[in-house]
Amino acid sequence: MSADVYPAKVEAELDPRLSRWLWLVKWLLAIPHYVVLAFLWLAFVVLTVVAFVAILASGRYPRRIFDFNVGVLRWTWRVQCYAYGVLGTDIYPPFTLSETSEYPAHFEVSYPDRLSRRLVLVKSWLLVLPHYIVVGLLVGAGLRWPTGGLIGILVLVSGVLLAVRGRYPRDLFDLIVGCNRWVLRVAAYAALMTDEYPPFRLDLGGHDSRAAISSIRDEIS
Repeated sequence: MSADVYPAKVEAELDPRLSRWLWLVKWLLAIPHYVVLAFLWLAFVVLTVVAFVAILASGRYPRRIFDFNVGVLRWTWRVQCYAYGVLGTDIYPPFTLSETSEYPAHFEVSYPDRLSRRLVLVKSWLLVLPHYIVVGLLVGAGLRWPTGGLIGILVLVSGVLLAVRGRYPRDLFDLIVGCNRWVLRVAAYAALMTDEYPPFRLDLGGHDSRAAISSIRDEIS
C-alpha cells in the first residue's frame, strides 16, 4: 500500500461562519466531552493491551475492540476540531463513537484482515520512536494533545486572527489540520491498528489524500 493511501484517514472542513469570540469559552463548553473522553481513553488503553495479546496469538485485531478504539480517536478528533486542536468549527460535537457524516470532522481507519505477530512486539515503543519526536514537537513535550507545541501555538494565532479579522486564514487551517493528521496517523499505528508505517510527510488541507484518490478511482471505474 502506498503512503498516499495510508489506512488512517483524517478530514475536516472549515466553517465559513465562525464566531469571532466563541473560541474564548470553548474550553468551558467542551468540559463535558473532556470528562467522557477521560474514561474513554482509560478503556482505550486497556483494550489496546487486550488487542496486543489477541494479535500476538491470532494475528487479528478483534473487530469490536478495533471499532471502539477507532471511535475514541474519532470522538477525540471531533472535539479537537471544535476546540483547541483546530478551532475550525462552531458546531458542537456529538456524543457518539460512530461516524457522523453531518459533522465537519471525520476519522476512519481501514480494518486490517491480518496483522504481523512480530511487528506487534516492537511497533508502539521502538519502530515509532522517530515519529514520537515529531509528535512531541507538534503537541508538546508531554504529548498532551494539543496543550502545547506547534499545534497549540498555531491554534492560538488562528484564534487571535479570527478575533481581529473575523475570519480564519485558510492556509493556517490547512497547516493545522496537516499537523493533526500526522498525530492521528501515529496514534493509529502506535495503537496497533495497522502495520503500515506512517509517512514522514506533512499532508496539508482538510481533505485526506486517500479520499481524493479513492474518489478519482470511483469515477474511473
